[in-house]
Amino acid sequence: MKRARILSGEDLKRTYLRLAHQFLEPFDDPQSLALIGMQTRGVYIGQRISSIIEDQFGWKPDFGMLDVTFYRDDFRTKGSMPEVKASEIPFDIEERDIILIDDVFYTGRTVRSAMDALMGYGRPRSIRFCCVVDRGHRELPVMADYVGKMIPTHEREEVRVLVEELDGEDAVYVVSEPLNPSHPLNPSLQSNPNPRPSP
Repeated sequence: MKRARILSGEDLKRTYLRLAHQFLEPFDDPQSLALIGMQTRGVYIGQRISSIIEDQFGWKPDFGMLDVTFYRDDFRTKGSMPEVKASEIPFDIEERDIILIDDVFYTGRTVRSAMDALMGYGRPRSIRFCCVVDRGHRELPVMADYVGKMIPTHEREEVRVLVEELDGEDAVYVVSEPLNPSHPLNPSLQSNPNPRPSP
């Protein structure tokens, strides 16, 4: 397994600070703004950004957490029962401007599920989406309103956003499995595509 660090803890601090400022820019009345972190790492990231807003502007937005397990369209196709985490939105979302926060934006299915789940709590005035990393490979016509960093990836790679509370460090890594020696994209084959037979 190969692992490459893309963002350090200091990089992420700057990213969260930038996102906090971007969150407030569109709103004449920021009191309408509320943040909802998507389980699991989106919750910790959302709490970080919420604290930055409080430190910078002296006001802390309402904050909630959302689990979308039962709203995913692939829920019934999985062989094992997935772990379900808490959803807690301790405020009325009616006519609020909601920002959903997640760690990695990939196919778009998770954020679509989050919007479906959110509608069970009421009808917000607007819903925006924030991700720390957009890795591409969308399967649905959805996009992020706020992006920490775009990281083009191969489908066989995995992007991991680590948070101190769960992982012991703040960082972003791209992880990939080494290619099988017989795989056509293996560099050893590419360097000598037509080997001569031994005499």
